[in-house]
Amino acid sequence: MTQLDALWSALGETGIGLGSPWALLALLVLPLLWWWRRRQPTAAVPVAIVPVLRAADPRGGSVARWLRRLRTLAIAAIVCALAWPYARAASRAELRQGIDIMLAVDISSSMLAEDFQPQNRLEVARAQLKEFVRRRADDRLGVVAFAGEALTQVPLTGDHDLVLGAVENLQPGQLDDGTAIGTAIATAANRLRAAGGPSRVLVLLTDGVNNRGQVDPRTAARAAAAFGVRIYAIGVGTEGMAPVPVGRGLFGLRYETRPVEIDDKLLTEVARGTGGRYFRARDAEALARVTQEIDRLERTTYRQRRTPPRSDWYLWPAGLGLLALLGEVVLRWWRGTVP
Repeated sequence: MTQLDALWSALGETGIGLGSPWALLALLVLPLLWWWRRRQPTAAVPVAIVPVLRAADPRGGSVARWLRRLRTLAIAAIVCALAWPYARAASRAELRQGIDIMLAVDISSSMLAEDFQPQNRLEVARAQLKEFVRRRADDRLGVVAFAGEALTQVPLTGDHDLVLGAVENLQPGQLDDGTAIGTAIATAANRLRAAGGPSRVLVLLTDGVNNRGQVDPRTAARAAAAFGVRIYAIGVGTEGMAPVPVGRGLFGLRYETRPVEIDDKLLTEVARGTGGRYFRARDAEALARVTQEIDRLERTTYRQRRTPPRSDWYLWPAGLGLLALLGEVVLRWWRGTVP
């Protein structure tokens, strides 16, 4: 970094700066113009007609000087505008509570089970996850959908409207059916590892037993723990029996009452191995309490320097330069030197 760059960087930290400081070098044109003008030979005027010229235009010398001044002012102002001056309030340190959170959501067909009446599991999960997102104003969030495979719907972002839209659009049938818990953990943990935030959390929501994918959930969890990712697993489903979709009939989905199977032991091991916790949500109210508990547990305070947006000032010198040019044109017209 040159001395000029260092100077303007220091000024920028105090609230004053130039977007293109090197443009100021064009101001060197002004002394060159003055030198060139002084070097020009002055046309000889017979002594006898000097009184006549003075009588005809006693302000001629003054007008010429003003024309030169206006031209100089216009050039200087336009050069200053090209340097792009700006100002902003001084940056300040703030305490923030933001962390990086990936939501891994099971969208297998069993999530349509109707044991959370009057809604199915996925409808309740979507509603509670959206409330969770709205409470995490300072966080970056992302969404991974999984069934027999896993796919990142939204990478980590501070655009919460985008995250809410992705959660709302989660539907069974978007991926091959099944429950690949290990693949979901690996996909989400890899996103968190690449982000490098101050704190990394994976919220894993599923209603089944791992039965697809080539990645073992325990192995994926150990890798996540090595990346500094904590997993909060949520098992969604009631106890006993529940109406589960088994195919399509003449009037839509066909349901059969089947046992609810959630691998509580596996999910507990996965969560505890990363320093997280496992929760079982047996109804809509329990799921709401679970998301609120995770919201309470994951609050990391850190200091962040906030730089306010800058206010550009280039329009002021640019306007001054245009006014000077306009003044020169008007003055020449008034003196009859332009048509």
